[in-house]
Amino acid sequence: MKYKKYFRKTSLKQKGHGDFLLNEVRKEKPKIFLEIGVFHGVTARNICELLYQTHKNDFKYIGLDLFVENEENKNEVIPNNTFNNPLKRIFFKYIKKQNPYSLEAVRDLLKKFEKNVHLIQGNSNKVLKKIDMSKIDYVFLDGGHEYNTVMNDLDNCIEVIKKGGTVLCDDCNLGSAPGVKKAVDEFVKKNQLNVEILCENRFAKIQK
Repeated sequence: MKYKKYFRKTSLKQKGHGDFLLNEVRKEKPKIFLEIGVFHGVTARNICELLYQTHKNDFKYIGLDLFVENEENKNEVIPNNTFNNPLKRIFFKYIKKQNPYSLEAVRDLLKKFEKNVHLIQGNSNKVLKKIDMSKIDYVFLDGGHEYNTVMNDLDNCIEVIKKGGTVLCDDCNLGSAPGVKKAVDEFVKKNQLNVEILCENRFAKIQK
C-alpha cells in the first residue's frame, strides 16, 4: 500500500517519507502501535490500514496528542495547521464543520477502525507515565519537539525497547528543533542502545 493523505495535512508531506514509514512498520509487524503526535490523523489512518492488512482485526492503535492549539503547546514545534488549498478550508469549515486537528475530526477519520483505536488527549509529559508501555510493540515518536519533551518521551519508551520493540523518532534533521537530535543522541548513549539514522537523516530507529 502507498501512503495516502486523505485530504488532510500531514507532517510526512515530503515525497516518499510516508511510504518509508509504512515499509519500516511492515517489516516489524507490530500488533500494538503507539503514535505520539497524531496531528490530523493521516499517519494514524495509514498505519491502521497497514495493520489491518497484516493482522485483520487483531491489532491496536493508540494515538496521543493535545488535539488543540493552546498555551500548553505554544513553545512546541508542530506542523502548520493552516491549509493553503482553499477547497480544504471550505470543506472543513463549512461542510465537515470540524477543526481537522481536533479529537472529533481524527476520530471521524479513523471511524473505520474504531474498535481497534484508542485516542488519548493530553500532554505526553504527563500521560505516558500512565500507560503500560511494556505492552507496546512499536512507537512512532512525533510529538513535542522541545528537548525536555523528547527526552521524557524516550525515557518513557524504554520498556518498549527492552522487550524487543522499536521506537522510530521523526524529525531528527529538523533545523528548527535541534532538541530532537540532541535528546536521541543522549538517550541512546545513556542506555547503550542501537540507533540507525534513516531516510535523509530524518528518522532515528532505536532498538536494543
